[in-house]
Amino acid sequence: MAEYVSSGGEFNRDTDYITTRITADGRDGYPVEPGRYRLIVARACPWANRAIIVRRLLGLEEVLSIGFCGPTHDARSWTFDLDPGGVDPVLKIPRLQDAYFARDPNYPKGITVPAIVDVPTGQVVTNDFAQMTLDLSGEWTAYHRDGAPDLYPKALRDEIDEVAKRIYTEVNNGVYRCGFAGSQEAYEKAYDRLFTALDWLNERLENQRFLVGDTITEADVRLFTTLARFDAVYHGHFKCNRSKLDEMPALWGYARDLFQTPGFGDTTDFVQIKQHYYIVHKDINPTQIVPKGPDLSNWLTPHGREALGGRPFGDGTPPSPTPAGERVPEGHSA
Repeated sequence: MAEYVSSGGEFNRDTDYITTRITADGRDGYPVEPGRYRLIVARACPWANRAIIVRRLLGLEEVLSIGFCGPTHDARSWTFDLDPGGVDPVLKIPRLQDAYFARDPNYPKGITVPAIVDVPTGQVVTNDFAQMTLDLSGEWTAYHRDGAPDLYPKALRDEIDEVAKRIYTEVNNGVYRCGFAGSQEAYEKAYDRLFTALDWLNERLENQRFLVGDTITEADVRLFTTLARFDAVYHGHFKCNRSKLDEMPALWGYARDLFQTPGFGDTTDFVQIKQHYYIVHKDINPTQIVPKGPDLSNWLTPHGREALGGRPFGDGTPPSPTPAGERVPEGHSA
């Protein structure tokens, strides 16, 4: 996640990312190559969680390795504290900032995940999370698994882009606008915007299984990671407390539908999610006490969304089970 700054009481996200792209033709100097790049993520981060999901759905595990930062970080950087010796086993660095500084010794921005690193040089190629997942879908097609879904079908791209834009501004970023508001007025304005959008989504999903078309697309991935964190973090920690997710029927059924789909729930680590927000955000939670709840067993209850039709993977198939070294730890999910 990028650094957050309040100006006049309103939250503003720094969106100036490294926009170099990894493409099939290598036009930015970084061609798609199996084994060359490493995707660095933190399970706690919703923006990184998107990349984890898309990589898994497309079956890119064998060609794009993955490194996991721990759920907390200091003012300097995300760290590899989950790895032996606190060092990433491939990049041989203890802090993600080392890869950013390898690209630019004077890099002035936030050290964010997800980031894709060029292993031979140790340099970050991109941390542009929105373009990153689109490129995994569109530029890495030669290495997609058999049966991989089309998450960004050409015929639906305009609608996906339109829906995704509203999801980003009003929901993905909207919860942060609530949580980091610097005044009562800014908070209440952000709160109203957020729930206006959630009501719109709830209504949209009453009669259709997925956000755009009848299959899972990039739009669904982008919404899911915020919904997965809503009751566990945003409802209380960010004061988004008009309604819990499970009090918005269509959204709650939709979220459970995705959660129970391979690639979504099996990449969601509620323990790390809660640790990140409640420990790192000391300005909001100075005691750093991590809440024990909520009960997560309801994520596995029947959702009934199959009655709306739709085919989650279109003409494709679900991904195979998560590789052993990438599984969410036992007891960290529903």
